[in-house]
Formats: sequence, structure tokens, C-alpha cells
Amino acid sequence: MSARHRTRSEREQLELFRALPGDLAPRDAQDLMAYPFFSLAKTHRTTPIDYRMNDVAIRVEAVPEHGMATIWDADVLIWAASQIVEARDAGLRTSRLMAATPYEILTFIGRGVSARDYHRLKAALDRLQSTTVATSLRQTSERRMHRFSWINEWTERADAHGRADGIDLIVPDWFYRAVLDDALVLTIDREYFKLTGGLERWLYRIVRKHAGRQRAGWRFDFRHLHGKSASLSPFKRFAFELRDLARRQPLPGYRLGVERDRTGRELLVFTRSHLSTGACGQSVDVVVPSGTPVRVPSGTEAACHQEPEATCSDGNSVACEPPNLESNQQESNESVVGDGAAQCKTGSGAR
Repeated sequence: MSARHRTRSEREQLELFRALPGDLAPRDAQDLMAYPFFSLAKTHRTTPIDYRMNDVAIRVEAVPEHGMATIWDADVLIWAASQIVEARDAGLRTSRLMAATPYEILTFIGRGVSARDYHRLKAALDRLQSTTVATSLRQTSERRMHRFSWINEWTERADAHGRADGIDLIVPDWFYRAVLDDALVLTIDREYFKLTGGLERWLYRIVRKHAGRQRAGWRFDFRHLHGKSASLSPFKRFAFELRDLARRQPLPGYRLGVERDRTGRELLVFTRSHLSTGACGQSVDVVVPSGTPVRVPSGTEAACHQEPEATCSDGNSVACEPPNLESNQQESNESVVGDGAAQCKTGSGAR
């Protein structure tokens, strides 16, 4: 059976879901927030992502013609997740076959609606379709790998005069099932779409995933973050950019800091912002239930752009929290396990 026939068969078996109107709360799939699935650079990347930690294996491959799907392209998946969750919570039938206008997608993800923006959207859809993923995440056995593309297929619809008036796309079953599970979706701040750098976008998703329920925040070793990002930047450049983000404080709803343990190893610290405690900006809700109709408040103000002082030292041990060791072991932060546990006061890292 030809690939073309199989594609037609899949489309014929799916019921069309028409995108819902209105200002929906943006939702993101937790697996996509926590693991390296996308290129963080706007430049053409064909180098595969090959990530393995504990029982998690991820392999992402691109074709030379289009390159790997980027973290900006992933905005289309955030739009899709938001539509699916909103429809499900309203008691509507959902489907992997989704129909929308380019205007609806572009305005939701904070883009312009010019012809240039429309062409960029089509290029993003091409990268999402041509990028292939193989992962053991959510498989019953570590040896089993689920293989898919971010979009199985997409087509342009035309009106009676032949002008494009819409887009149909099919999301993969792996993504669709994750979105339908309440535990695997988080509401994100709409200000996320205004973040211009690939690293800060990736870091916001990591922070939102891990720090959302942590009263004392969360800590990650710099080198572990470097591996978790799948960035092609050398570690020294990556570390410099992390320090710069801690200085600029661009992440909505969260504060960043840099600490050093007694061995001199750098840790990135992130906590939720609280106006009531004198911190800058507003916090993203700890847990935002599916179907929340209001926007999640945005974050830090310009006046907060200062680098926090390192607090993990011999003279300031009270301020030093443990690097969430128990939880981070489950979240693949093995690089923190070991001497980091001995550097700070003992405490639970459970979420």
C-alpha cells in the first residue's frame, strides 16, 4: 500500500474538528516542556538530537530541505493543545484532524498576519511535518519506541476563486493522547509568545514545568541544563547566556538566580514571583486547571533586571536550599546527584 493511500485513509477515518473562536488560555504539553524536542536556533539545523537519561530516550531527526522544527514552530502545537483542551472541557468532540484559518493560528501565537507571516507559518508546518521523533516517553517498556512526526500532514483549503482560506492539519496520536490527559498539560503565560530568544523560551518551559508547585523554587546544575537543552552552543557560551538571563529577568512570572555550591559548581535557581513578598512581577498560578477562562498574569517588570547575588556559600548556608534531589532524579537531573546533596541543608525536593 502506498504512503499516499495510507495518508488518505487516515484522513478519511478522522472527524474534522473546527477551531474554536475566542481568546483561549494557552496550554502546553508537559513532555514538550521538559525534554529536548526542538531546535533552539533560528538557523537551519540538521544535526540530530540524541538524548538519553535514565529510562528516557529521545531521537529527533531533520531533513536537509526543511531543517529541524524549532521552538518557535512549536507554537503551532501550543495552539493545537489549547484548542483540544478547550473543546474537551466544553464537552465538545475533539479530533486529531484540525481546521483553522492562518489568521486564527497567527493571532493566537502573537504573530503578525501579513503575507510574510503566512509564508513563515507554512514553513513552520513543513518543518513540523518533516521532523521525525522516536521516544520511549510514555511507553510501557523502555525498549519500545514511539515514532512520529509533529504533524502527520497538512493541506491548504481554497475558496471558490482558488484563494487559500484555511489550513487542515493532523497531529500525531502520541501528542493528542498527552494533551487529553489533564496531568500532562499546563497553562502557560501568554507573555511567553513575546520571548524572542530560543534559550529563554526553552528555559521558561523548563521553569514552568518544574517550579510551578515548588514553594522554594527549583535548582538545576548548569551542565545538566546544557545537556537537557540539546543546544549546539559550547558549554561556556551556554553558561554565559544563562547568567545573562538571570541578570535580565525576562521570564514572565518567575525569578532567576545563580548560586554556587562549595565545589564552585554553578546552579540555576528559579522561583515564582510574588508581589506580596516584595519580589518583582506577578506569579503564574501554581496549578491552572483545564478550562480556565482568564489569562494567566504576566511577569517581571523592567526595574527587576538585576543579577541576584549567589546565596549558596559557607557564610550563607541558611539561604541555600537543596537542588531538589529526589525529584530531579526522577526528572533526569542526575548531574546534581552526589556532592550537591552534601553542600546544602537537607530537605525534601518533592513536588
